[in-house]
Amino acid sequence: MTGYRSLAIPLVVSAPVVLYQELDGTCPVLEFFLVQRERVQLQATKRVSLLAERGHELRRPHADYLEDGIYELRWSTGTVQYRILYFFHGRAVVVLAHALTKEDVIPPADLARAKERKARFRAQPAAHTYTYPGGFWNA
Repeated sequence: MTGYRSLAIPLVVSAPVVLYQELDGTCPVLEFFLVQRERVQLQATKRVSLLAERGHELRRPHADYLEDGIYELRWSTGTVQYRILYFFHGRAVVVLAHALTKEDVIPPADLARAKERKARFRAQPAAHTYTYPGGFWNA
């Protein structure tokens, strides 16, 4: 290959993951997962790590675009389908906004809640970023 050097090109996109928090300090995604079984918490951690590793490049079956800049992180355990709704802040930061279980489609109320949280986060990112000692789900 004339004119080319051997280069190590990183193929992994790194996207720091943050959790959305309400102004009262509650963190909806964290609260949802703290009441789940340990197996579900481990699966969530694996999926979020994959999202942090691949960022915008993560696709089905792990993630899918919904609408208005809202995506879903997807997995199931038995017959229960778990979803974390998220959005990107800028080109690199992933914000986990809402978590739920679903049967068929994402309920419109859950999607609306994620969109509202996205708008609040964009208006005041520092006020709506959950602070966890030592970081949380960062790649």
